Amino acid sequence: MAVNTKGLIPRIWRVLKRVFIFLFFFQLFYILLLKWVNPPITLTQIGSVLRGEGLHRDYIGMKNISPYAKLAVICSEDQLFPDHDGFDFKSIEKAMKHNQKSKSLHGASTISQQVAKNVFLWQGRSWIRKAMEIYFTFMIEWIWGKKRILEMYLNVSEMGKGVYGIEAAAHYYFSKPAKNLSRQEAAEIAACLPNPKLFTIKPLSKHVAGRYPWILVQMSHLQDDPDIQKLLQ
Repeated sequence: MAVNTKGLIPRIWRVLKRVFIFLFFFQLFYILLLKWVNPPITLTQIGSVLRGEGLHRDYIGMKNISPYAKLAVICSEDQLFPDHDGFDFKSIEKAMKHNQKSKSLHGASTISQQVAKNVFLWQGRSWIRKAMEIYFTFMIEWIWGKKRILEMYLNVSEMGKGVYGIEAAAHYYFSKPAKNLSRQEAAEIAACLPNPKLFTIKPLSKHVAGRYPWILVQMSHLQDDPDIQKLLQ
């Protein structure tokens, strides 16, 4: 028996359109909400729980984070953070050229891009995820501003196996709150960020041991930059 599909396609299209409109306004509301409220959980954190790594985290405000920790992650991950609009195109171009010639892949994600991925999306490499990352990066730059993006970065970034955020990392590695971290301790945590499961702080991995002194030097160079100073207050 033939199926009448004459009105089926328009009905499917209407349903999809309504779903799309709902999802658009829902994500917009969620982005606006997270300007003031911390995310209940992220997909990365859910993955950590499912893998049996646990979930150690404690969201804190910027006033309870050591200025050294803020400075260290900027120096380590994104020195142009105060100046760009979410994307460092020169670093992206440089990384693309390197990746075309080498088997070792270099990333060029800014702090803003990392926050967009860690808060709204999942880990992994795909064009779909990258396209969504671009969208969410643009939105948080527009809606949140630099201070909130940095605060979120310091609260949701993975800093060890099952350890998320600077407060949990400070207690886990140094048995102290994040506001009391020293320059070297902050630099050590920042040095693990590219791959905190592999680049361990305790025991001190070769990567962290070699990188944190470089971060300390960068902190000395950039600490008096007026735009960075505004983010440290």
